[in-house]
Amino acid sequence: MYRAETRSIEVKVTPKYVPERSSSEKGYYFWAYTIAIANHGRETVQLKTRHWRITDANGKTQEVRGAGVVGEEPVLAPGESYEYTSGVPLATPSGFMVGTYGMVSDIGETFDIAVPAFSLDATEGRRVVN
Repeated sequence: MYRAETRSIEVKVTPKYVPERSSSEKGYYFWAYTIAIANHGRETVQLKTRHWRITDANGKTQEVRGAGVVGEEPVLAPGESYEYTSGVPLATPSGFMVGTYGMVSDIGETFDIAVPAFSLDATEGRRVVN
């Protein structure tokens, strides 16, 4: 698990390689990742945007920006949490992702929170899948 905290908002990421959705012969490797966001602060916040930098083992980086996550813009009151699962394909058996969520407070202040960099590794035990 990977963890970051910004302004008392904690983001935890758990990535998992999905071999049944991958094909090393076709150069297609797929990961699911579950993200848990917990508001440990005193203000209600809403997740409005996402920004990802996804880098494969060859150093090729793609950026993804958009509204919300998985079609939602969750509101988190103090003490509340939100969890979702999404996925990402790469052309290489390893890489990493890092990003930010654009948030807005209940008084209209906008700010970004960090999503920790997390590793994407296609492994079975200790062996890399090729």
